[in-house]
Amino acid sequence: DPYVELEAMKMIMPVKATAAGKISHTRGAGSIVSAGELLGSLELSDPSKIKKIVPFTGDFVLSAGAGDEESADLMTQVELALDGYVPQREPAALVQQLFLEAPPYLYNELATAVLDRYLAVEEKYVEEVRSNVSPDQAFLALIAQNKESLDKVASIALARSQLATRNEIVLSTLRSVRAISNGAILADLVRRLGELPSEHGFGEVALLARQYAEKLNAKPFEERKDSLRATLDEATLSFDKVSSLKATAGGIELLADLLNDESEVIRKNAAEGLVRRIYRQFPGLEVQVSDEGPSKQTCKYSFQFADVPSDGDAITHHGVCCVLPSFGDFKELLSGPIPVEDSTGKNVSTMSVVISPDAFTVDKLSFYSTDTEFKEMIEETEGLLKQFASALKEAGVWKFDLIVPQAPHTPRYATFLAEQDWKEQPSCRDMRSTFRNLLEIARLDEEYDLERIVPAVGRNSQVFVGTKKGEAKGKLGKPKTIFAQTITHTFDADLDGGDAWMQWPENLLLSAVDELERARLIPEVGTKPNSHIFAHFNTSVDADHTLVVDGVERFQRTHTLRLTASSMGGEYLKTTALFEKADPLTGAPVSWSDARSGSESQLDNAMAGRMELKRQIARAAGSTYAPEFLGMIKVELIKKWGEYREAGGRRAVPADLFSSVELVPSPDGELVESTRSPGGNNVGVLAWRCTLATPEYPEGRDIVIIANDVTFQAGSFGVAEDDLFQKASEYARARGLPRIHIACNSGARVGLAEELKPYVKAKWTEDSDPSKGFDFLYLEEEDYNRFEDGTVVAREETVNGKKVFAIDSIIGEGLKSTAGGIGVENLQGSGLIAGETSRAYNEIFTLSYVTGRSVGIGAYLNRLGQRVIQMVNGPMILTGFGALNKLLGKKVYTSQDQLGGPQVMVPNGVTHKLVQSDQDGVSAILDWLAFTPKTASDSPPLLDPTDPPERDVTFVPSKTPYDPRHMLAGTTTPEGEKLTGFFDEGSFQECLDGWGRSVVTGRAKLGGIPMGVIAVETRNVDRRVPADPANPASQEVLEPQAGQVWFPDSAHKTAAAIRDFNRGENLPLMIFANWRGFSGGTRDMYNEVLKFGAQIVDALVEYKHPVFVYIPPGGELRGGSWVVIDPAINPAQMEMYADVESRGGILEPAG
Repeated sequence: DPYVELEAMKMIMPVKATAAGKISHTRGAGSIVSAGELLGSLELSDPSKIKKIVPFTGDFVLSAGAGDEESADLMTQVELALDGYVPQREPAALVQQLFLEAPPYLYNELATAVLDRYLAVEEKYVEEVRSNVSPDQAFLALIAQNKESLDKVASIALARSQLATRNEIVLSTLRSVRAISNGAILADLVRRLGELPSEHGFGEVALLARQYAEKLNAKPFEERKDSLRATLDEATLSFDKVSSLKATAGGIELLADLLNDESEVIRKNAAEGLVRRIYRQFPGLEVQVSDEGPSKQTCKYSFQFADVPSDGDAITHHGVCCVLPSFGDFKELLSGPIPVEDSTGKNVSTMSVVISPDAFTVDKLSFYSTDTEFKEMIEETEGLLKQFASALKEAGVWKFDLIVPQAPHTPRYATFLAEQDWKEQPSCRDMRSTFRNLLEIARLDEEYDLERIVPAVGRNSQVFVGTKKGEAKGKLGKPKTIFAQTITHTFDADLDGGDAWMQWPENLLLSAVDELERARLIPEVGTKPNSHIFAHFNTSVDADHTLVVDGVERFQRTHTLRLTASSMGGEYLKTTALFEKADPLTGAPVSWSDARSGSESQLDNAMAGRMELKRQIARAAGSTYAPEFLGMIKVELIKKWGEYREAGGRRAVPADLFSSVELVPSPDGELVESTRSPGGNNVGVLAWRCTLATPEYPEGRDIVIIANDVTFQAGSFGVAEDDLFQKASEYARARGLPRIHIACNSGARVGLAEELKPYVKAKWTEDSDPSKGFDFLYLEEEDYNRFEDGTVVAREETVNGKKVFAIDSIIGEGLKSTAGGIGVENLQGSGLIAGETSRAYNEIFTLSYVTGRSVGIGAYLNRLGQRVIQMVNGPMILTGFGALNKLLGKKVYTSQDQLGGPQVMVPNGVTHKLVQSDQDGVSAILDWLAFTPKTASDSPPLLDPTDPPERDVTFVPSKTPYDPRHMLAGTTTPEGEKLTGFFDEGSFQECLDGWGRSVVTGRAKLGGIPMGVIAVETRNVDRRVPADPANPASQEVLEPQAGQVWFPDSAHKTAAAIRDFNRGENLPLMIFANWRGFSGGTRDMYNEVLKFGAQIVDALVEYKHPVFVYIPPGGELRGGSWVVIDPAINPAQMEMYADVESRGGILEPAG
């Protein structure tokens, strides 16, 4: 029997005694209790029936197979850790010891075993995640596949529970073996690791595996060096040829390794090639080389900075690159005359030192194996440069570069500046000295605290994470930005060949995007930071600049053209084009002019500001910052037009595809149009009227978007939010416009009168035992007088002989913390917008897109609008899983998805469509709008069919079970024969596919005419009822459902789909009737099949558009299923047709 009842979050949970006896409660009624707290004791009626808990005596030995942990085989310990058991030592140390003690000839075998065991679990999991969308659904699919051997699923779940440990083992294994030659099997395993998705915890493993795979696929270093040696073995060498070689064939590491070659010709050419490769594309580059033997070359060179006006301001910079046999020779070099002269007197000379390829003494197993030695060289170099600072100044040297080769890896670089007292520049470490100028690192360094992301994918790229200097720290830390700075020195395109030349910049930009994606795989970076790409096309192009300006949104080398595409100002990737001029002394850009008008301009610092922080907050919530959905719509419109044209559509693409105006409340409370920049709102709801030029409406159609701003008080609904939401919805209803709600919120706002909190005290029932509760809350007289009338409602009481004011109610009137509502006024507003949304569904097209999360009233709004697109990481919930776990006193639920994720909302019919990302969600919104009229009073949009309506339907339904989607959309046979379906090719879009699976619903086009579609599943299906995690006794139930039968869920689905097609969509309806009747068993009658079957009639009675009932070949319509779709229900709109091979009747042939 229950001995106590616990209440939490509106739920009551009885706690029962499992034995008979006399109960003595230790806590009184109304007490607040915590998990694990003693509630009472039981004096047993029969103690003999209870097994006593006694202390354990004896020895308890932990075992890992045979023997204890100390004697267990190291490989066994690694395998157990990979299986999900917690290791007794650090995973990385365990792997390192394994490879340290194993002979090298076993490395491949050990690594193969580790990676194979890891992939055996993760590939099965990933396969299901990719096809079933969410992790919970993936495990449900694995359970369905392994009903007879659930231990396999349990082992996968156990291993996945220790993914961090498993990842450490794999990472340590890859680092242990990547310096050795590897077999084909190991190479294949590494490739498969690199193919794991970036999400689901695989990011760091996939990143390292991809880098390792690139190493395995490259030609051996010595083979590439021999090829370059042959190229350099010419007395009259064309250095343009050397500079144009790909990095893998003529990179710095190859040239540097040839500086100590036996041939003087090769050494000199290698030295000159090295300098020319570093300074390629710098105007006026001239190089002179003197050679005194292996690793003893001196290269004097001169150059000018690009983009400097040719009106006499250009400065010739001089430099020297000295190759030294050892680092110890560096001091001797500085002790003598500096071999460079400053003829300008402006300190514009540069000096580089390349140390012999044998400078490092450690094994160069990886790029950073030389870290310790290199740091020592840097410290010593700083000291030497400071010691000889006067000599360097006299020679006009302002920048010094240290280059230390470490073949087969790229060299180590360090840059030192005179203006920084010859300190090394950390942001420029391990990058060529010219990158500081070419990639504008110095400008970034002025505005951001930079942290280098290493290694970058391409050797001509650098990636940084920057934090704005002086930026205030928020709840999520300082907003960060990832900077991908990349450069290309080649141009292999024909500018006269149409738009084909755009492939050149596109490839560079894609490589920069790849850099960003790889940076996000690093756990310390993650997906929250904003991103910024700087791409430098360092090549001369002789053409009109307007070609590039129009193409990216041919230019003469006399100017540098800076193209910017930024979303920071609110408009998606708004382009600007500026001509750029550089400082002749430093090469840094200093002035700009508009490429179109020629007027002077300044760089818009779009990299900083409030947008960065808001984007970070939105990403942390699993969503996208609300105003950026407008840009995503524009991108998807471009894609939709491209697909339409590729399919043979003849309508011209409009010049303006998208425009929007924000709807903001005016001082009198009415909505007015505004074009303010994003981020200026002080309300957590935003609204826009958007004009979309779609293939269906190339002249443009208007929609109203209402979006929660999750960056403002977590997207909660207060009075102001409710008011704006309601007015924006009314705005859409008054004009008959489609209303799209982008839902990412935390429900109705709950707040406290913060100013009052410090002064509230409690009158305890017993001062010595607060657990017994309190009599009332009160304010002392002095504190009561602090606040204006209307803050609280209180009565006079006496506590310890002092007059106090016992609080009856807290009103909070006039307090800053209560502005916008903190309590029931917000619930009243929630009721307001709930009613508004219900009315909107009846009058116009309503659609909700759920991203991030939608809680409480937010979840109800989605359901009240009926049509719902859900992002896989966008649960709809009423109560958070954490609160439920507290109620249950244990960790039962592990995520919000178990309460309102796709595995719940798809099978129960709340979610119509499921998408993987916000971009996919926007695409799904536009796909749905393609079937929706301009206004609620218009007919659906007509589009010239690309699939001729007079063609034959070659798919013929059979009398045996078949997939009805093949009849609707067509299919391809196993022999490769293409069979056409009833509707236009590629137009059928199914919805509600996870609910009521014995019926298929969706939308399609017939001769370009949008139609609602209802068809019948002829095959048997299962209805899955999940087990309740909160009830250990519950089990998953699979209910078989026969084909061609209406069950409660499929009847409900049919009625709901008919209502959706009728309201706001105005679609003609095609019903492919092939039912044998309704399921009338006890369970189905109890589950209201009669009610939902009647709703089909109700929905057809009110249908205002043509309804075609068609019994297909081999189909049958019998009994009650005929009744609920007979044209007599709505003779003004309904017609019935039957194929000559179809049948109808009251009963089955057997009677």
